Amino acid sequence: MITSKIVRVILWMIGALLSFSVMAVSIRELSRGGLSIFEILAIRSGVALLVLVFLLLVRKDLRPHARPRRMGLNLFRNVVHYVSQFSWALSLTMLPLAMVFALEFTMPAWTALLAVWFLHERLTPSRLGVVVLGLVGVLVILRPGIADFNPAAILVLLAAFGYAITMITTKQLTATETTFGIVFWMAVIQFPLSLIGSNPAAFMHLETLHILPAMGVGIAGLTSHYCLSNAFRSGDATLVVPLDFIRIPLIAVVGWALYGEQLDIFVLLGALIIVAGVLWNLRSEVAHA
Repeated sequence: MITSKIVRVILWMIGALLSFSVMAVSIRELSRGGLSIFEILAIRSGVALLVLVFLLLVRKDLRPHARPRRMGLNLFRNVVHYVSQFSWALSLTMLPLAMVFALEFTMPAWTALLAVWFLHERLTPSRLGVVVLGLVGVLVILRPGIADFNPAAILVLLAAFGYAITMITTKQLTATETTFGIVFWMAVIQFPLSLIGSNPAAFMHLETLHILPAMGVGIAGLTSHYCLSNAFRSGDATLVVPLDFIRIPLIAVVGWALYGEQLDIFVLLGALIIVAGVLWNLRSEVAHA
């Protein structure tokens, strides 16, 4: 029983890791193909919305979950999440893929701090540790004053902070709303936000080179979260979270193989420090629970 459980978690995480990598490469390829970040995110949200509307048509039991509730919090959550997605996607076109993924993992540190203020949770030693080690990891990756600083790194850190706000508001929504309802309104709100900055002609004249990455960003945007959710459903966080960190070396190899990006030892070392803080806090939280 234990072995089959672990196998299920590993298989779901393989799907999630591949999906995140496909999505990152697809965003970069669409950007190189002439599409703006607004248009790329419109494709992602549009595909998600089509799938969710289809599910509403074929499954009547899902329709009550799509009713508008707590729309103020939904609107705030999705505007912040959209800005974070935009920053993250833009950074993928400006930074090595491994650096983007490594800096993104500072999100647990931001979440720990925000949870103290907004959810009135206690700042335990391990939660403080994840913040401190996250900061140290960022300093190792960016090496201020030693290496040339790329301002695009600020985009990733802002995205991570925005994702942390999204996590806090999602936790507040889950007290009364279902996962389907949260995801449905995410697509409904974020799709028109993407269209505001998009050129309609760009969708009417998609070239052959756009088709594969457009399918990649749309499908991977759904499968990444679907696989990750099922991994958490199939096993404990202590098993899932460490496997999620494989994203960093995996995307480093992808960046090296496809784009000739240098395998920076400082990025991997900084990522390891950030990961150590997250794992320490995770282990402490599980022990306390």
